Amino acid sequence: MNNEANRNEAIKNVVIVGGGTSGWMTAAALAVVLKGKYHIRVVESDEIGIVGVGEATIPMIQRYNQILGIDENEFLRETQGTFKLGIEFVNWGRLGDRYMHGFGTIGQEMWTVRFDQYWQKYNLQGKVAKLEEYSITRMASKKNKFMPADLSVPNSPLNQIVHAYHFDASLYAKYLRKFSEARGVVRTEGKITQVKQRESDGFIESVVMENGEQVQGDLFIDCSGFRGLLIEQTLKTGYEDWTHYLPCDRALAVPCESAPVLTPYTRSTAHKAGWQWRIPLQHRIGNGHVFCSQFTSEDEAAATLLENLDGKPLADPRLIKFTTGMRKQAWNKNVIAIGLAGGFLEPLESTSIHLIQTAIARLINFFPSRHFNEVDIKEYNRQSRFEFERIRDFVILHYKLNQREDSAFWNNCAEMAVPDSLTHKMEMYRASGRLLRVDDELFAEIGWLQVLEGQNMPVEGYHPLVDLQTEEGTLEYLESVRQVIAKCVDVMPDHAAYIAKHCASPRM
Repeated sequence: MNNEANRNEAIKNVVIVGGGTSGWMTAAALAVVLKGKYHIRVVESDEIGIVGVGEATIPMIQRYNQILGIDENEFLRETQGTFKLGIEFVNWGRLGDRYMHGFGTIGQEMWTVRFDQYWQKYNLQGKVAKLEEYSITRMASKKNKFMPADLSVPNSPLNQIVHAYHFDASLYAKYLRKFSEARGVVRTEGKITQVKQRESDGFIESVVMENGEQVQGDLFIDCSGFRGLLIEQTLKTGYEDWTHYLPCDRALAVPCESAPVLTPYTRSTAHKAGWQWRIPLQHRIGNGHVFCSQFTSEDEAAATLLENLDGKPLADPRLIKFTTGMRKQAWNKNVIAIGLAGGFLEPLESTSIHLIQTAIARLINFFPSRHFNEVDIKEYNRQSRFEFERIRDFVILHYKLNQREDSAFWNNCAEMAVPDSLTHKMEMYRASGRLLRVDDELFAEIGWLQVLEGQNMPVEGYHPLVDLQTEEGTLEYLESVRQVIAKCVDVMPDHAAYIAKHCASPRM
């Protein structure tokens, strides 16, 4: 009985090293889930800057907010946020190409097989509209319309609107800090000068502050950013470099003045040696140029960025250096790395904040006792790796599947070897338009479909059971879906008007 009791003895102190988005998201979630039964402390320094480029999200963030009981309109007012229905990609297939990865469904379920298989058959024959016309989020984006899903209208596209957010990451961290401190989280200001480990097993015992204070803990969450103060600098966990798949290694970020139209989507525009993000907020637009330093200089990248802004820059471009990849273990001893300390995938598909969110969810699922069960740690790390690798594949797809001939960078991307897991997905799609989601990986079939089709991946066939339905009946059904979506978009309010009515920031 004593051994069993020891194995389940609760830890007492959780120490989060680093604030920013990852630190305060972790603190807020633990404050709610742990119900004040554990002592939670965030150690951060105002002198140490945060990367703070994670201003675009994907729809799963709504789950996080719901668990915390956060009111959507209040949250958007506090963070000067806007709504997001998808990501527009410009120049990613060929120069001049545009397509959108919209959230939510494509079409309506039909008969034996997926909706997109019926579309594939008649698209090969040139008898149907563009794929985007069967997506309410894509069509609403084109007209700058927005409303949340209306659950009072079943079996309607208005019931299927799926959205995420754009927001100011620094304001989000402040919002969550206030939320966390109101629920008992303690913040310690200052720089850490030393990390103390147990002699017996190397577990972290405490961190020592610049003023000499020692902050002791049982479980440490490393949210210290790229430097990985605990997970790497102290525990020497190791980092897996994916630059051979994703060669961009720099980003320049700059805000600019708002544009006349408030768009409900993120934009990614491919340039000579990378791509530029555009994230519309209520009070400004967030911009950045992700690029490969082997193919363009920092000065050239800055010039490209500044030439492609909607308005006057509000600051000088800020340089961020990174190495795409992941920590070899997200959980090592009594340290769990969350956010940039655990790895980095460029924000092409807005997954940075989502990876923080899922790491927190895993932490809660595998929350340790003082025993720190090694089996749980291994499973946590296995799930972390699977998630990172599958998102990595999806990001690589955008680079690999280009037909540009204007620069050596894009030629190299088109010719590079890619992971077998990605090759398999591409080959299945090419053969018959089939798509397969494995073990609840983040991006479902609809996401893969939109990128593969948007970047001109040829399809040689379709599911044979599509032929069980008559051509006349199928085309009539496809057209009815398209028309219903168009009518629904017509009744949706303007994005800016919706924000002005429900969640306009007082700072504007």
